[in-house]
Amino acid sequence: MNVLVVVPTYNERDNLPVLVPAVLERSGYRMLVADDGSPDGTGALADELAAEWGGRLRVLHRTGRRGLGRSYVEAFRTAIAEPVDLVCQMDADLSHDPGQLPALVEAARDHDLVLGSRYLTGISVVNWPLRRIVLSTTANFYIRAITRLPVQDCTGGFRCWRREALARLPLDRIVSDGYSFQIEMLWEASRLGFRITEVPIVFVERREGQSKLDRHVLLEALWMPWRLRFGRGRRR
Repeated sequence: MNVLVVVPTYNERDNLPVLVPAVLERSGYRMLVADDGSPDGTGALADELAAEWGGRLRVLHRTGRRGLGRSYVEAFRTAIAEPVDLVCQMDADLSHDPGQLPALVEAARDHDLVLGSRYLTGISVVNWPLRRIVLSTTANFYIRAITRLPVQDCTGGFRCWRREALARLPLDRIVSDGYSFQIEMLWEASRLGFRITEVPIVFVERREGQSKLDRHVLLEALWMPWRLRFGRGRRR
């Protein structure tokens, strides 16, 4: 299968030179980096890496309003137009292991959406403090209780979509800026009856840079499940 890996970036200059070769060492894989105007020069570095990899890496330089969700929506619109079978998404901070991409790709042969799950076989995270583990697991319980989504990891960002399935999603209706984007996309996929599965992954806390998790992101994630459940219609 032809695989396009979408990676949004904001101040990931230290991580990108490690991530790109780790993804592109596999035949049939390409990358799309969506840089959100990083002040640390990540976009310029991505252009240099694109030149090195002879067309297997493209860079989307975003100039509009910043936000993880907005970056993904713009990148997904670009990806849908590409001649690929699968579109994977992953973080740029090396918390998602490129070595686990083949497991997601294999599962996508029979599914429309594959989630890399931190909670399918217990709690598979490394270097998280206890309070972060409690926050994440409680958030997933909260989201499942409200939305009734039938998965263990609703908030993870390591995913693989079949391109034709991704093209069916109402990207123009996605409103999330932060990590609740993952919840919103999963809701829409479930609402449309997509074949969804999870495969276990090990999540490792970022090695370089700072987390993008802040109060605004947390508040958005708190109200988004209610908005989806009662403001956007129930799942079919």
